[in-house]
Order: sequence, then C-alpha cells, then structure tokens
Amino acid sequence: MANPLRIATINTNGVRAAYRRGMATWLDGREVDILAIQEVRASTQDLEDLLGPEWDILHDAATAKGRAGVALASRAGSSKHRGASIHRVTLGDDDFDSAGRWLEADYEVGDQVVTVVSTYVHSGEAGTPKQVEKYKFLDAMEARMPELAADGKYAVILGDLNVGHRKLDIKNWRGNQKSAGFLPEERAYWDRFVGAEDDPEYNNGAGLGWVDVGRKWAGEVDGPYTWWSWRGQAFPNDTGWRIDYQLASPALAATVTNYAVDKAATYEERFSDHTPVVVDYAV
Repeated sequence: MANPLRIATINTNGVRAAYRRGMATWLDGREVDILAIQEVRASTQDLEDLLGPEWDILHDAATAKGRAGVALASRAGSSKHRGASIHRVTLGDDDFDSAGRWLEADYEVGDQVVTVVSTYVHSGEAGTPKQVEKYKFLDAMEARMPELAADGKYAVILGDLNVGHRKLDIKNWRGNQKSAGFLPEERAYWDRFVGAEDDPEYNNGAGLGWVDVGRKWAGEVDGPYTWWSWRGQAFPNDTGWRIDYQLASPALAATVTNYAVDKAATYEERFSDHTPVVVDYAV
C-alpha cells in the first residue's frame, strides 16, 4: 500500500499550552490521518477552534474540570478512511470512573474497521490510593483488550500509559525501581499484554498477544524515550522514559510499515514534556 494510514499519539499536557508552543507547526507538516490526544485539559470547543474544520473531533473530558481528558481527531473527508461510525467512552464496571481516560472509536478503512483507543493511564503514586486507582484502570484495560482483538480485529491502543515496561524503557531505571511507573506489579501487566498466547517461554503462555509496536520496531536499544522532565538537563541528556505507546492487535501490527518518535531538535522547540509517536499502518 503506497499511502498507509498514519496514526499518531501525543500527550499535550494541556492542548492550549501545546498550541501556544508550536504544536500546530508539527501537525501541519506530519500528514497525520488519525490523532490521539491525552491530557487535553480543555473544552471540545477549544479543540475545534485549535484544530480547525478539517478535523472531526471526539472528546471525553474528565470528571474534574481541567484534568486529564482524551480525544481522537480524524481528517474530515479523508479518502483513506470514513469518520468514526461508533465510539465508546466507558471502561470497566459501571461504578468505575474512567471519564477523560479511555475513548474508543471505530473507523472504516477500505473494507476494514480499525478501532482506535486514546487512553491516559493514571500516573499513580506508590503506596497511596492513587496507585490503587491505577491498578483498577489497568485491570479494566486488561479485561477489554481481548474483546478488542477478538477474531483478528484491527485495533490499536494509543497514549500515555505511564508504565515503563523494561529497563530499556527508562534511562535511570536503577533509581526508579520503587517509583510508580516502574514498579514490578505495573510491569507485570505489560508482560501479560504483550506476551504470546501460545509461547510457554514468555509469561507462561498467559499473554494477550498484543504488540508493542515501538519496541518491536526499535529492537533491543535504550528508548527511544517519549517523555522528559521540563526540569534540569533531562532533555539535552536524553534522560527520559518511554511511556507513550502504540499497542496494536496482532492483525494490525502485521501491517506496520514505519514507526517514529518525533523528538524535538532542541529544548526550545518542545511543545509538551511528551513527544508524538507516529506509526504507519498499511491497512
């Protein structure tokens, strides 16, 4: 396929602030077909005003105003796909508040349907109720993933998942072994997410079979990282974390033709503390 479907994800850390810092310049030059945004922290009207009429926008705001928020934006009138036919915003049990953290949409691409999920997993805090909420979310996510990938369906979970799976994913992994984002219990979820269902040598054959597109594409190398603190020399020294993912169902992962982390050339050119992750799928 000469013109693949390009899907990108970015935690904007506040979309209005990101646009003030130059997000529009990146987006205008990237030919993205479907964009997942996390930490919107703005209204739907704000999103429409910033992105403009060429984008169809779905937005799920957090229960607490000005917090979290996830969105999906697709090119209006695109020849590659039709706009979202169905979208869903609930995750887990009825009494579980996932508002602003999980947004699914089904896009028609040729004769296929691709389910795209923009998600923002809790950052957590070891030993506190915040970490309990994070585990509840990851449990709900783990229960939903087999349904999304059933019968060879095309699906991709995009976003700031706030867990570094392996030592390769965090520059200072030694100093963060007791920190939220790199706890053994958190990393075990990733073992299950990406473990092969029929491989007894990996996770005892108990995996869900999803593919971490970034790790598969980059190979056994440090990073490439997707988040750096605004403070100190973290960005110039590349002292980062890889916590922004595209997790693809096995069927969709087989169509990947390119993966990129769009790290800014300089500190001054950053428009968020995260960087976009962009993948081409030859659907």
